Amino acid sequence: MRRSPVPASRHWRWGAEEVLAPCVEVKVLDVRLHTWGLPRYQSDQAAGIDLMACLDAPLEILPQAAAQLVPTGLALHMDSDGFCAVIVPRSGLGHKKGLILGNSIGVIDADYMAQCYVSVWNRNAGGEPIVIQPGDRIAQMLFLPILRPQLVVVEQFTATSVRGQGGFGSTGVSSGAA
Repeated sequence: MRRSPVPASRHWRWGAEEVLAPCVEVKVLDVRLHTWGLPRYQSDQAAGIDLMACLDAPLEILPQAAAQLVPTGLALHMDSDGFCAVIVPRSGLGHKKGLILGNSIGVIDADYMAQCYVSVWNRNAGGEPIVIQPGDRIAQMLFLPILRPQLVVVEQFTATSVRGQGGFGSTGVSSGAA
């Protein structure tokens, strides 16, 4: 994480090309993050930064109980309409323990500057409660580019497609391989 003043961007590689990556200002709202470790990428090619549970006490989440919001102790200032942050589950917690996000993913708009929260849910129908300890890494945050196309209202589309209006299940499930 960078301290103020924050540079506008930094260089990184996109395949063979060098591009500029935007910088995000991060405000630490829970001082324990300085002890636990500020969010960071856990490997050189990690897609997301881990988010920690900034709880005052352990949180027990019963199977199939209502989703609960867990504070991350962080606020962001992205100041760009070109990307957003997305909160996604940590794959090991979802697969091994059943801890998933209550809203599937969480979108953090670039103009949202308050504390980020993680909506957690215990999907196990008859399993054990899941206990989140203060400082546990419970989710990850990705930064994704955003396209904001101009929407044009029409009476008829200007072209057709092979799929047309076929929806849920219209392309089948078989790969066609024998």
